[in-house]
Amino acid sequence: MSTSPIVLVPGFFHGAWCWSLVATELAKLGRSSVAVDIAGHGLLARTPASATRRPFDAAAFATERSPVAEVGLDQAAEVLVTQIRAIGRGKPVVLVGHSMGGAVLTRVGELAPELVEHLVYVTGYMPASGTPCLAYPSLPEGEGQLVLGLLAADPMATGALRVDTRSDDPAIAEQLRQAFYGDVDPALARSAIGLLSCDAPTAMTTDSTTLTSERWGGVPRTYVVCTEDMTIRPPLQRLFIAQADAAFPGNPTKVATLPSSHSPFFSMPDRVASIIAAAG
Repeated sequence: MSTSPIVLVPGFFHGAWCWSLVATELAKLGRSSVAVDIAGHGLLARTPASATRRPFDAAAFATERSPVAEVGLDQAAEVLVTQIRAIGRGKPVVLVGHSMGGAVLTRVGELAPELVEHLVYVTGYMPASGTPCLAYPSLPEGEGQLVLGLLAADPMATGALRVDTRSDDPAIAEQLRQAFYGDVDPALARSAIGLLSCDAPTAMTTDSTTLTSERWGGVPRTYVVCTEDMTIRPPLQRLFIAQADAAFPGNPTKVATLPSSHSPFFSMPDRVASIIAAAG
């Protein structure tokens, strides 16, 4: 088992906080880990004024330009490279990404493969070379996903995928729970929803990364398929794996499977930790 530090990267709307239970389980296994925020999220998030203004103005919320609209994969990768260089003290780390955090992992794996010992995608976007993440949800493999139905604004107009995470509408709260936390204890799910950012930068979904065999294609990788995911549907997860293996057959993806929703770091953190520890 590797002794390299493990860096845990959240996806859209989430922050470093979502990895707290997994970090505890990794510590039990004798592995050190650090959870970080990606650009535009967690402590790096910037909230539109209309999100907190009361009385709430739905029209303003649907049209206000996002404060994180300009955050693309270049900036996100720059932030993450700085983080992992500091955490690993210049040596390779095991890099774990959830959901859209996977697109940032992919960019970092191409830009700085010398800093990455192993890439672990936990039901994450692992886009093919030159393909933006935005191209995937509308594919047949993405059918049934629940997140796009939650959008409260035009992503191209506001520069963000915007969700009203503070809504008092029970139907919206339930769809959020089903999209992200279907198998999570309801009380924990409610707490998590209260911590979500409302904006995720559209630019990160429209940017793409050109992959090469000597860089990202040469880094060992593991993909954790979550079979009950209602955000990144299981057929889409398997498409990512198939595309990567077809492009880089000399470095096939290791695959682990969990019977979980989109957030196994809450519903089965011990199993997630075991997979991560075994990967690198």
